[in-house]
Amino acid sequence: MKKISVLIPCYNEQENVVPMSKAVVDVLEKDLSHYDYELLFIDNCSTDNTRPLLREICARNHRVKTIFNVRNFGQFNSPFYGICQTTGDCTITLCADFQDPVELIPLFVKEWEKGHKIVSGIKTASKENKVMRFLRTCYYKLIQKMSDVEQIEHFTGFGLYDKSFIDVLRNLHDPAPFMRGIVAELGFQRIDISYEQAKRRAGKTHNNWYTLYDGAMLSFTSYTKIGLRMATIIGFFFAVISLIIALVYSIYKLLYWDSFSAGIAPLVIGVFLLGSLQLFFIGFIGEYVMSINTRMMNRPLVVEEERINFE
Repeated sequence: MKKISVLIPCYNEQENVVPMSKAVVDVLEKDLSHYDYELLFIDNCSTDNTRPLLREICARNHRVKTIFNVRNFGQFNSPFYGICQTTGDCTITLCADFQDPVELIPLFVKEWEKGHKIVSGIKTASKENKVMRFLRTCYYKLIQKMSDVEQIEHFTGFGLYDKSFIDVLRNLHDPAPFMRGIVAELGFQRIDISYEQAKRRAGKTHNNWYTLYDGAMLSFTSYTKIGLRMATIIGFFFAVISLIIALVYSIYKLLYWDSFSAGIAPLVIGVFLLGSLQLFFIGFIGEYVMSINTRMMNRPLVVEEERINFE
């Protein structure tokens, strides 16, 4: 009997973990009853009532497993680590807030049985804020043009992954994994399934401008060279322009010394312009350096505090 693993990362989801576990188990036991299954929650150090609720869920069903992290290791490390701890012939990942439709699990499994190693859920529509939707679309278009690796537009990680791909993930040893980029870069034969992303069932989103920026910079530094190339090309361009202006300025001053009366305003504007460009590109290059530093330190993805229902 084949085994299906379902991974649900969570952080402060006390309103959602119980109904989510029930919804997933109902689908697995009713629509996919000819499969064995495991449901794995990985909790990123929740501070509300999520952990006690997970303990109760695990006590009622031994097929439900839980990993508690000692602290919050971020929105990328914890799910990636959780995927690597699953034991099924395939693993399905979805969010705990019901934005990823549980009803698609049987369809994912059906496509997997046809031979697709990866089944990706693609948001073709969303009930999220329209401004956020527009900004996400712009981001995906931008990263697509800048990256040498195909990037999957409006893919959040929701999908099914065959055990053979999970084995690839286990051997990556990447302390700063970006799952969406890894699927695009190293993924096997893939099929995309469209869906409309619903609103959160309950609770507040844990994403903010900082976490979104963090994700964007991780993808830029992992899969593009454009930032470094822009710094080099634009820096060279402005250096040439500055040299030409300096030469023209010096010649004009020598030839027309008596009538030379240029003000200080152009000089001040030039200094501020070049200074702002330097600060921008120093910061951008710093993002690459920080990404390299994280990978060189090779810290563990997460540190576990406790496991429940693992053999």
